[in-house]
Amino acid sequence: MNTNDEGATPDFLHDQPHAIVEREGVRYTLLGTAHVSKASVEAVEAALASGRFDAVAVELDAQRHRALTDPDALAKLDLFQIIRQGKIGLVAANLALAAYQRRLAEQLDVEPGAELKAAAVGARERGLPLYLIDRDVGTTLKRAWYGLGFWGRSKLMAGLMGSLFVDEEVEENEIEKLKQGDMLESTFGEFARDTPILFEKVIGERDRYMAARLREETAMPRPGEVLAVVGAGHLKGLCEALREGAHDPLKLREELDVLPQPGKIPWFTIIVASLLLGLFAWGYYEGGAALSGKLVWNWVWITALGGALGCIAAGGHPLSIVASALASPITPLIPALSSGMVSAFIEAWLRKPTYQDMLNLRSDTGTASGWWRNRFARVFVNFTTTNLGTMAGTWIALSYGIHSLS
Repeated sequence: MNTNDEGATPDFLHDQPHAIVEREGVRYTLLGTAHVSKASVEAVEAALASGRFDAVAVELDAQRHRALTDPDALAKLDLFQIIRQGKIGLVAANLALAAYQRRLAEQLDVEPGAELKAAAVGARERGLPLYLIDRDVGTTLKRAWYGLGFWGRSKLMAGLMGSLFVDEEVEENEIEKLKQGDMLESTFGEFARDTPILFEKVIGERDRYMAARLREETAMPRPGEVLAVVGAGHLKGLCEALREGAHDPLKLREELDVLPQPGKIPWFTIIVASLLLGLFAWGYYEGGAALSGKLVWNWVWITALGGALGCIAAGGHPLSIVASALASPITPLIPALSSGMVSAFIEAWLRKPTYQDMLNLRSDTGTASGWWRNRFARVFVNFTTTNLGTMAGTWIALSYGIHSLS
């Protein structure tokens, strides 16, 4: 996509996807880049070297900007705070995305997002204002999560888990798609492109969000020329939103930043509790206290075994395994707590990650074995596999109980 509202195309934009939009007295040069291309890095550097821009905008949020420009950013994470605040799943998803990017970097000999880093560093060196216009990746993931049904969420988890534990080379066709697309979209593979709701949350909403952020940042004072460096997959949507968007930018951005609230009624817990109590009551009706007690015992040992096996799969400490077994029969009935949170907290307490673990986190999470080797990363594996084990145990225990009464 190469479009200009007016004027000749500057030399540094030749053969590069771009659009030039003028609105409210500001001329925006939208440079569409490939997040895995050295040519894109060179195009950004040439654009900055031209000296024609008064400000630079990049497709980054504060978190991703810090990760790109601060090598020690991961080493500053507070693991216990992450667990207490219930953000362990979100951080694991971010690490999965980083692992995917790490494999690309090793395979292509160029750091994914290098052109965004070049734009951010170049703006700082030239004393130009830098606008971080992308939405927080956590907000995007949460809005996508709550916009999907059960099977959609399962596929989303599968895409993230694939990035988490698979360390094979990225296929050539995926690389070619990434050159014209978006890093987050590419991580989810075909699922993102074939699921309208996910595509809207990951791409469409962010196009409108970035247009709103550009208009906000340039409202006062108004720079004459702004260079906006974004992935080529956003170029068309951003151009349209920036040129035609009629909404108040602050109001639109606030609407797109709203985090969906989970339902106040914990339906999953209610269903499990209803099935379980109904099972025990029917057992008492059919066979008295002996049969009902047997059903209770089966529930306890099956769910406990599931949680324990999940923790064992993560290489958990013996006390973490015991805690998983004790928590698993109870946590399916407590919406705010999970066996994975219990085992992860104990694992982090007993096997405190070292500073070196934190420094090695970026490289270790690039391979499947590294997730088990690194103490910090293994807490996330522990959280995931323990929860999966408890979930499997829950359904096996319920099925076994129903079958025993049939």
